[in-house]
Amino acid sequence: MHIKHLSLSNFRNYSTLELALSPGVNLLVGRNGQGKTNLAEAIFYSATLASHRVSGYLPLIKHHEDKAVIRLLAGFEDRENLIELELNLVGANRARINRSETSRVRDVLGLVNAVIFSPEDLDIVKRDPAQRRAFIDDLLIQMTPRLAGVFSDYDRVLRQRNTLLKTSRNLPSNSPGLDTLAAWDDSLVKLGAEIISFRQELIHKLSAPLLSAYQAIADEKNNPTIKYRSSLTANPLVDIETGEEDFLVNVDRTQIESLFRQKLSLVKPKELERGISLVGPHRDDLVLFLGEFPAKGFVSHGESWSYALALKLASAELLKAESRAGDPILILDDVFAELDSTRRSRLAELVSDNEQVIITAAVPEDVPMSLHAHRMAVTGGTVEVQNG
Repeated sequence: MHIKHLSLSNFRNYSTLELALSPGVNLLVGRNGQGKTNLAEAIFYSATLASHRVSGYLPLIKHHEDKAVIRLLAGFEDRENLIELELNLVGANRARINRSETSRVRDVLGLVNAVIFSPEDLDIVKRDPAQRRAFIDDLLIQMTPRLAGVFSDYDRVLRQRNTLLKTSRNLPSNSPGLDTLAAWDDSLVKLGAEIISFRQELIHKLSAPLLSAYQAIADEKNNPTIKYRSSLTANPLVDIETGEEDFLVNVDRTQIESLFRQKLSLVKPKELERGISLVGPHRDDLVLFLGEFPAKGFVSHGESWSYALALKLASAELLKAESRAGDPILILDDVFAELDSTRRSRLAELVSDNEQVIITAAVPEDVPMSLHAHRMAVTGGTVEVQNG
């Protein structure tokens, strides 16, 4: 799979843009603030309906404009798909596929696969559970697009349940006013168990490509592994972020639902006291291990970079293995400047055979010469082809 053409209208700092892209490596070079990352973001958003930089889509609309448009022509073998996304400041967003209006914007998911690696991805290893949940969930949706609806429904149920809990704070757990809580519990359990089950399955699938990618990138040959820390097994009186070592392993969806219902029953008094939902996939975490120790707080800066990069390379390998549309678009957004020369060379060797690679860099010398195939200069929202 590769992007043949990208058109932008009022997207970030681009009033209009028409950009032809080539199979193989496309190198976008320019000083910081000129719009390189905005191009990477537009491609990634077309594939995932998510930005790797911000939550929501409103920041993507150019200042003082009421809508932004992304048009992306993707090709694989003898097939093409034209994806058009209209992001509106007011009103619903719209999407078209091959010039036909879709009933839902998320119908575009699955037409293009993309994996992006940027300096922000170091947060997956070093920071809060939210970054790790976002990583696994974004990959899940690309692999199984219908899960976008499951996540949307879960978020809606969670908001409604939290609203009920807040308005019922300090009521006894058997209060008649809480009759509707049971209905929200049923929906939370059903949707949440599906998310947890799919997360665990994906963690299992990632294990082999993660090990292979880390061994290829890192100097030290430690083994990376991922464990699922769950609010279903943690102490209900302790927030999961405090480090409770309770991992959920090898349980099917029926078992997860049973655990979920048991834990909801246990924590109901505390939920009514605090006015929030304390159990579910929104409270869970992926614990990244390197050898015997958690990567967060124990590994060096270089090892953290290797781990984050290995997670993204493993994601690309998994998408490639399970997709019928060839390699995912691999986007390396301003990362070579952060890597030492050894990791640069190893990364270049690993990605050079991908069907299409989009690279952004402020300094071209940071990028190994083997990745300079189709080079473009980005200046103030304009792009000029330099070679290829």
